[in-house]
Amino acid sequence: MPPREIRELRDLTRQRVHVLEDANRVKNRIEQLCQTGNIKISSVATDLFGVSGRKMLKALIEGRRDAGWMADYARTSLRSKKPELTRALEGSFTVNQRWLLDQELRHLEWLEIQVHILEQEIERQVAAFEEPMRRLITIPGIDCTTAWMIVAELGVDMGVFGDAQHLASWAGLCPGNRESGGKKMSGRTRKANRYVRRGMVQAAWAASHTRNTYLSAFYRRLMVRKGAQKAVMALAHHLITIVYNVLARGEEYVELGGDYYDQQNKPKTVSRLVARLMKLGYYVDLKPVEPYEPPPVAELAEPAAESVSSPSGLPAAADSPVVKTKRRGRPCKCAQRGIICKHGTSGEVNSLIQHASSPARFS
Repeated sequence: MPPREIRELRDLTRQRVHVLEDANRVKNRIEQLCQTGNIKISSVATDLFGVSGRKMLKALIEGRRDAGWMADYARTSLRSKKPELTRALEGSFTVNQRWLLDQELRHLEWLEIQVHILEQEIERQVAAFEEPMRRLITIPGIDCTTAWMIVAELGVDMGVFGDAQHLASWAGLCPGNRESGGKKMSGRTRKANRYVRRGMVQAAWAASHTRNTYLSAFYRRLMVRKGAQKAVMALAHHLITIVYNVLARGEEYVELGGDYYDQQNKPKTVSRLVARLMKLGYYVDLKPVEPYEPPPVAELAEPAAESVSSPSGLPAAADSPVVKTKRRGRPCKCAQRGIICKHGTSGEVNSLIQHASSPARFS
């Protein structure tokens, strides 16, 4: 049994989840009510309950009949869809439907206020766990809300679990072990703490969309063989293992990089990519990439060969060097990008020029 402060924090985080579920139900009822009155705002607008959508809903409650007038409430990028919005608002709302829509919208606003009050109370109570929260947020895919859930459901003392595998089993994020008569049955995960399970799966989806991170590479590596659903569940299992180690060791998360698996077995990765290009009909010559070093600034300034008039109109001395002024604008980056330079300003000879005559051969 966790300490009292953890139990009280758990009650708040679970209550917040329940209120958010109620808000989603109210939103679904409002959407169904609009569809009943032939109001198709959600078919045009991405979010029916944004700033523009709420103004249109309140105009329907007030009994506005002019669809073009209500479409003027569109803001930002939604204004470009004004003709579609006008057609979507040409519905028929009865007095009873307007009354129901008013009640549901008031209920939704009240629930949103309750969520805001709960979040303020959670922030007040979670202030005592500021250091574990700071370490958890360093993990990709875990934000402040998910860190609240982790601290409330798991606590900060990982000594209550034998190891990370016991924690994953307690959270229901490990494969099932159903066996009967020596025959292995389904390997689906079992039912467990649904708050932890849902929060870690949501964090896994968020981590899979991060750029150049080890967790996104882990997800893509499994998705090719297992599919998206199994890959995200495996990533959730991996995430809760990382959470255990971060809390148990009192350390921050160390990012390994998106090319972690490529660097683990670099020759195998290179041979696989070369074989794939050869199947497409290309021969490949490989050579290591040399880091680009820009020329020193002194080489850019050269003495002028011709005499230049001085500001007073008299010719300058022959032995006085004249420094070329640097051309304005962005410098040429063709050598850095590995493309043939057409500007005539790059001092390096691009290797692609030598192979331009053989388009089926790359270096």
